[in-house]
Amino acid sequence: GEEEEEPLYSTRAKLFIFGETLLDKGTGKKSWRERGVGDMRLLKHREHQRIRVLMRQEKTMKILANHVLDPRITLETNAGSDRSWVWSAYDFSEGVELVETVFAARFSNSESANEFKEKFLEAQVEMEKILAGEDDATGKEEAEEVAAALQGLSTKEEETKPE
Repeated sequence: GEEEEEPLYSTRAKLFIFGETLLDKGTGKKSWRERGVGDMRLLKHREHQRIRVLMRQEKTMKILANHVLDPRITLETNAGSDRSWVWSAYDFSEGVELVETVFAARFSNSESANEFKEKFLEAQVEMEKILAGEDDATGKEEAEEVAAALQGLSTKEEETKPE
């Protein structure tokens, strides 16, 4: 479904997730595992304007990360590294259900990492406005027109009261 989205930002990164491996299922033992390498992209839907993070494996194009850019997500530094960020989000990359996932993305250098953070935070501000309904003036005008049209409607129930 990327055809209906406009890319806002893209950069190459290596993605890790924090969790149980198949061997550790149910033990509570969690560790960082590499999920893959590819382009970490911020995509904005043309119709409903929502922004998501999408990352695909470089050669296979398998989805590695796919989540809405929630304004409540916080990017944390990863173990003092200046070229990686850690965050938690409800991921849909498996395509079955939303799973709360802890991600770490490592970039080639600190400039790329800081640029990613900058774009991520800008997109979060935009998403916050969209979720609050302040997206743009035309949207507001359209909403006011619809509200005015709805006020003009009345049900015919009043006229046809049973005796």
